[in-house]
Amino acid sequence: MKAFDPGAAAARATEAILADTLHSPHRGVVVDSPPGAGKSTLVVRAARELAAAGRPLMVIAQTNAQVDDLVLRLAEKDPQLPVGRLHSSDPDPYDKALDGLDNVRTSAKAADLAGLDVVISTAAKWAHVQNAEPWRHAIVDEAYQMRSDALLAVAGLFERALFVGDPGQLDPFSIVGAEQWAGLSYDPSASAVSTLLAHNPDLPQHRLPVSWRLPASAAPLVSDAFYPYTPFRSGTRHEDRRLAFGTASDGSAADRVLDEAAESGWGLLELPARHTPRTDPEAVRAVARVVRRLLDRGAAATSERSPEPVPVTADRVAVGTAHRDQAAAVRAALAETGVSGVTVDTANRLQGREFDVTVVLHPLSGRPDATAFHLETGRLCVLTSRHRHACVVVCRAGVTDLLDEHPSTEPVQLGVTVKFPDGWEANHAVLARLGEHRVGWAG
Repeated sequence: MKAFDPGAAAARATEAILADTLHSPHRGVVVDSPPGAGKSTLVVRAARELAAAGRPLMVIAQTNAQVDDLVLRLAEKDPQLPVGRLHSSDPDPYDKALDGLDNVRTSAKAADLAGLDVVISTAAKWAHVQNAEPWRHAIVDEAYQMRSDALLAVAGLFERALFVGDPGQLDPFSIVGAEQWAGLSYDPSASAVSTLLAHNPDLPQHRLPVSWRLPASAAPLVSDAFYPYTPFRSGTRHEDRRLAFGTASDGSAADRVLDEAAESGWGLLELPARHTPRTDPEAVRAVARVVRRLLDRGAAATSERSPEPVPVTADRVAVGTAHRDQAAAVRAALAETGVSGVTVDTANRLQGREFDVTVVLHPLSGRPDATAFHLETGRLCVLTSRHRHACVVVCRAGVTDLLDEHPSTEPVQLGVTVKFPDGWEANHAVLARLGEHRVGWAG
């Protein structure tokens, strides 16, 4: 059997996507992408090729950080390409690094950017643009994070579009209940892609088959647990990446789980079973201890990017939680141990980001029940797919029993597509694998 060539597979997929984007008679093209598959790289390349073909375009992202990142990437790849950054009227509405780019023009008014090859902004800002000549093309980045009502608000601004996103991530957020629309093809709380395909089932659909972020140790689990219908593979082999420490283990649970994660890519630091407050002090201390020891031991990473060991500094480490108060508690615990520079945030805010090592406080750790929020598949998917080398999960024992004792009680709604895998099944799959890399916490 011919060996799998990740570079060739990714190149074939990209060429097919660009061919449909440039030449398909359909008004839309949908691209599903696993974590770290190069969504932003695809968006930048598609924008450059459309501009080179004489087709000015608008790019729609979901956050200002995503917009600024795309502008910087475009400027790096093509310093001669005229790019417009449409921003709000708020103070400091964009990254000031854009001011130093000769090919980038910034404005709060779309009319000031007319005639530029590429204009980029958030969906919220584009929704306020009126009386503008429609663009022939648009690219919608992180399309699964976009609600369908947001797509409707901007749909009149373009004639055809490329939609790129990750179907395994968190669903679009809404503070308003949408039960009355459940099952309807125009449910405003549904993702832009699901509503688009409900009304246009014949649109070309593609997928990126390779994750360049996730190591060979992580891609099979994340693919099987969260992407059973759109499987992917790692772009690297087991021997391509290595995580090592400058000092030996002191025998503590934190050091032992770090050694396990460095060797296998996964580590489970398991605390005794107990129902706890959401900001479980013992679990928070355990998370902080793991991070402290990771930095103290001088972790260094070797990868396809660098054959020489590169220090894993604080800015290359992240802690992921389900709730903001948990993140705040971890930040405080890290500060007490003298750690700064580590990213600590919720799954919602970690979406799209990449680190060398992640430490995760399991969403169901210490809970007496398994709610729909904590079982949401995308939440666990985000938390377990941010790393390039290793992921350590801190969790109290008993989550498997909790899952079995709390089957889903959500009402079944006619016309609503059942998400598969559901959170119950995905959690079982992840915990089964983590169980092979368990280290007990003694306090």
